[in-house]
Amino acid sequence: MEAAGAVLVKHYRELAFMGFVEVIANLRTILSNLKLCKEDILAYKPDALIFIDYPGFNLRLAPFAKKHGIRSFYYILPQIWAWKKSRVKILERNVESLYSILPFEEKFYKDYDVDFNFVGHPLLDEIQDFKAKATSDASKPVLLLLPGSRMQELKKILPIMLKTASKKSKYDVIVGKASSLDAKVYEELMTDYPNIKLSDEGTYSLLSRSSLALVTSGTATLETALFKVPQVVCYRGSFISIEIAKRIVDIPYISLVNLIANKELVKELIQEDLNETNILTEIEKLESEEGRRRISEEYTKLIELLGKSGASDLTAKLLLKTLSS
Repeated sequence: MEAAGAVLVKHYRELAFMGFVEVIANLRTILSNLKLCKEDILAYKPDALIFIDYPGFNLRLAPFAKKHGIRSFYYILPQIWAWKKSRVKILERNVESLYSILPFEEKFYKDYDVDFNFVGHPLLDEIQDFKAKATSDASKPVLLLLPGSRMQELKKILPIMLKTASKKSKYDVIVGKASSLDAKVYEELMTDYPNIKLSDEGTYSLLSRSSLALVTSGTATLETALFKVPQVVCYRGSFISIEIAKRIVDIPYISLVNLIANKELVKELIQEDLNETNILTEIEKLESEEGRRRISEEYTKLIELLGKSGASDLTAKLLLKTLSS
């Protein structure tokens, strides 16, 4: 966004709190950031406010914008179909148009009085436009570890990924570094694994030359699928946050890949199921000829569900048309 000309008032790395306990622990910081954002909006006096993802923050700003006569639009919608569905009323009352990147959301929003537009998924363009043709000097296939971009995820998930991957001597094992985290955090966790490399090369470049991946649930699962890399989804959160989530979240899967496919296309190992034995079992399945053929066919079907390319361009055109009418 900064490269496109936006002025960053706050970087997202300062706002990324995930989990119920973690949010409560950082509530003072969150409220301070919310206050700063409101003051900045009033000072800037925008013609329109475009919310992008981040519902915990943005759904609190939407009524504020409405109160001050600022037209609001939402691109990459809150996952309110997963939990607290009543929050859709906030969108109905305060947001003019919704621009969805997930095909199954249309069914959810059809029962509400809101202007809904499925625009396709922006990752289709991101990956299509990826021009880097990275070459590997490794003599072995690459097993990529993508342990997430949040500190709390990294510390819980990377150790089990490292322990398991170290048993797979047929691979060059690489850990993909998130730009928002310091290399020292990774290095402290990787001390006992000198043969495993840390790379800040970039997720797309790494995926383009990977044979297999262990991926923390999130957008990275979809990116991995779009590169057609077989994967095992790995997630482990705080005990309290997970127990709360079990009682209020109403979705059958945690990964975008499975939610879009509406079936277990890729294996999800969560909490106590995320252990060395289970990961190795799933890796062996993906290494088989049948396993690789199945996942390739399923990824092709998944890509077709995501619609056409040009999601962000289409959203911009629709939004400008609305503003000028």
